[in-house]
Amino acid sequence: MPEKTQTARQTPEPSVDARGSGYGRAFAVGEFRFVFAAHALSLLGVVVSEIALTVLVYELTGSPLLSALAFALGFLPYLVGGTLLSGVADRFPARRVLVVCDLVCAGCAALMALPATPVAALLALRCAIAAVSPVFSGTRMATLAEILGDGDLFVLGRSLLRIVSQSAVLVGFGLGGVLLAFVPPRGALVITFGTFLASALLLRVGTRRRPARTGGGPLMRYSLAGTRQVLADRRIRSLLLLLWVPPMFVVAPEALAAAYADEIGVGTAWVGLLMCAMPVGTIAGELYAGAALSPAARSRIVLPLAGCGLLPLLAYPFRPDLGWILLALLLAGSTGAYTLGLDRWFVDAVPEELRGRAMTVHTAGLMTIQGVGMALAGAAAEFWPVSTVVGAVGVLGTVCCLLLAVEVRRTGKVAGGAARKR
Repeated sequence: MPEKTQTARQTPEPSVDARGSGYGRAFAVGEFRFVFAAHALSLLGVVVSEIALTVLVYELTGSPLLSALAFALGFLPYLVGGTLLSGVADRFPARRVLVVCDLVCAGCAALMALPATPVAALLALRCAIAAVSPVFSGTRMATLAEILGDGDLFVLGRSLLRIVSQSAVLVGFGLGGVLLAFVPPRGALVITFGTFLASALLLRVGTRRRPARTGGGPLMRYSLAGTRQVLADRRIRSLLLLLWVPPMFVVAPEALAAAYADEIGVGTAWVGLLMCAMPVGTIAGELYAGAALSPAARSRIVLPLAGCGLLPLLAYPFRPDLGWILLALLLAGSTGAYTLGLDRWFVDAVPEELRGRAMTVHTAGLMTIQGVGMALAGAAAEFWPVSTVVGAVGVLGTVCCLLLAVEVRRTGKVAGGAARKR
């Protein structure tokens, strides 16, 4: 079947200015400050709700399986929401979509907080929040390109939102645990209700109304058509895969941190360090690339870092001291800086009328594929030592990422040639 392409609109390397730029330029844009604050609040709400709901379900049922399911349901509906509802991001005004998504999540949190809400309803409401999340994230990403432009400021803005998300991994669950020491789980869900309402208010008063990009016909058909259009374009598809595949492999050490600590005979206190090392490296890498590198430099490091970012995991089979493993995880995390340049390529490749659906598909695919990566790593560790599994992940992941880097480079050259012929 022949591929549908839109390469005439694309260029292999986005035009960049030669000057370095820092994150302060993004914060200088008033609308972005509101988006950033709303993101931090809604993320806080999600983290608190995940912990509170897990504890609440365990208290009500005494079942570790149902308690774990309450957490896992935060990943599973992403694929459904990201494919069947992606058209919402382009079909309706962005501000309205963002505010309504926050209000839906606030309503779900309020129902969770009611004492009469049964366990089945709690899990269903958790699914509803997770199904809405990719629509919200995709719409916000597309809107960010309109607020900051689709050049270097967009890259810096996206990086700041990712840094907040990574920071939540480091401190959010710890703060949530402290909160639950003083507030019952349903009380914590009331706090989640408040954070979603505050996020909706910030987006309503702090961002301006923008018209819908395009749209018509039944929503699901429109959404699925957009997904097919995104995946049928060779350039966009290769960029999406390079955004998805490295995270699928790199989650293995975090997913297996507890098992690895047990394998090498260290205490549970080291599990936290094993899980935190990679996010720390990711934050450091993003901060350095965003603040110290020029747009052109960030573009140049994309393929080398994406292709070789999993190589530090090859230290695992040699069973070095734990300090070397932590260093390897820091290095693997820091290579995540490749996403700054890749974000720019992606937004340049996607036509504006398709942008909301493409961003939603990106978010849904990223969350889903990380869940798949965790599950596969766990399954492999049932049969082989964790050190062997993580080392194999490093080898297999590097091969896949290098092949994808070649494909991205090749599609860039094709796109550039098509653009010059116009």
